[in-house]
Amino acid sequence: FSPSHIGPWLGLAIGAIYFVGSWFVCGLYLSSVIHMGIAHRALDYKPWFIKSLTVFNNTFGLYVNPVTWVNRHRLHHKFADHPGDPNKLAADGFWRTLRLCLLPYKCEANLANDAIFKSWTFRMVSNPVYAVASQVFNFWLLLLLVRDLRFAAVMWCVLRVFAIWVNMVQNYWTHDRRYGYRRYEDRDNAMNIGSWLAVTATFSACLQNNHHHSPGLLRLSHDESEYDFGFLTVRAMKKLGLVKAPPKGAE
Repeated sequence: FSPSHIGPWLGLAIGAIYFVGSWFVCGLYLSSVIHMGIAHRALDYKPWFIKSLTVFNNTFGLYVNPVTWVNRHRLHHKFADHPGDPNKLAADGFWRTLRLCLLPYKCEANLANDAIFKSWTFRMVSNPVYAVASQVFNFWLLLLLVRDLRFAAVMWCVLRVFAIWVNMVQNYWTHDRRYGYRRYEDRDNAMNIGSWLAVTATFSACLQNNHHHSPGLLRLSHDESEYDFGFLTVRAMKKLGLVKAPPKGAE
């Protein structure tokens, strides 16, 4: 799909940088920071870092409303695979779960009442107008870079199809007992999928059985034999002074 004025090899390089860069920033934002840092309070990040990453990702990359996501995720843990879970019920199959990626079940309670959600940064990013405007804006920037509508549209859409696949790994395949393995026999259907591709793509969020058993633990792997890409990024951010372990997460 690369236009003639760019050529195949430069086009491949641009596509790879856009894809990998957007995936990494969104994974860091959603899995390591919003998920483990805010939703579970298992990691203590610098507030300026959380806010900066939230604005950067939601403006230039894949938009994820942090307030509604945290609320849905906390309800997911409270009612996992049972009525009240906004992500997926036990009986939901592949196609219904796929639809729920875009149109999740209605949340019956509001558990996203953290002080950071009242900051102007999070109120701005969580506004529906911002959600639409930011995606139009980052598509325009991509179009401005490559100067070809088809090439820009393919890159933009492929990234979002990949994001839906990541969502399905977390909400479908790791919540169906036919896939993966279980370390703990809890009341939900959470499973661990330990393949390197799934673990890397989801920043370790596919280790769901581990996570549901100990949601407040700052790492998702429960054994040294389990590859944990998300925890590697946390260790790197710790070295940079961006995060520390609170008592709850380190216990």
